[in-house]
Amino acid sequence: MAIEHVLVVGAGQMGGGIAQVVAASGRRVSLHDAAPGATERAFAAMRRSLEKLGADVDETLARIDVVDDLVDADLMIEAVVEDAAVKEELFARADSTLSDRAILASNTSSIPIGSLARATSRPDRVIGMHFFNPVPVLKLVEVIRAETTSAETAAAVVELARDLGKEPVEARDVAGFVSNRILMPFINEAVWALHDRVAEAEAIDTVARLGFAHPMGPLALADLIGLDTCVSIMEVLAKGLKDPKYAPCPLLREHVAAGRLGRKSGRGFYEY
Repeated sequence: MAIEHVLVVGAGQMGGGIAQVVAASGRRVSLHDAAPGATERAFAAMRRSLEKLGADVDETLARIDVVDDLVDADLMIEAVVEDAAVKEELFARADSTLSDRAILASNTSSIPIGSLARATSRPDRVIGMHFFNPVPVLKLVEVIRAETTSAETAAAVVELARDLGKEPVEARDVAGFVSNRILMPFINEAVWALHDRVAEAEAIDTVARLGFAHPMGPLALADLIGLDTCVSIMEVLAKGLKDPKYAPCPLLREHVAAGRLGRKSGRGFYEY
């Protein structure tokens, strides 16, 4: 199946990044976000990113149209808040709006794809397409195939990912998939180390950077991801894997309750 027109729902840092790489591949993009100012901020961020990459800014952005609601496309990639109920409602609405041939993909980092497929009448055409932040830079795309996802759908998404310059890796439809099954407990344990006063935030991150050769420490990475998103993913892991070891550290919850969400709020474990 040829994918030439992509609807991206959600214009945050992930949705904007996805729109950018799809448009840079020469495809047409429809970008939708109901939040006031979201698409304007996305275009500003895309322009800065494209300039840094030395790409043709105006030509790439010209392929992206802002739409007021869902529109038909060959593929929808959903990149909204990490909340199963919100995503399921969106998939049900997309199922009734997009043509039967369209593939419905989610950029979810933890929510099982099967639950999203059950919200539609086309479970064979629902799949996970998990990009990594920053999308224009990082090469990995986790492709999550639910039990009902067809081989044709998986093949089309894998082919698209490669055409976008990404490296697709297939994972089973289990809460957290591969990436967050490993990453989120690592971040959570770093928060516990801070909570237990083992070391200060900068020291914890320095250990990861210099000792593990990580490009960014776990607390700085949590700030980049969003501490509210980290809590949501840990809760999905705890519920889906039925293991209390995945429960979010209380300090993580305290930061979220105080509005310290990371980079997007200007303050998390660090100030921005």
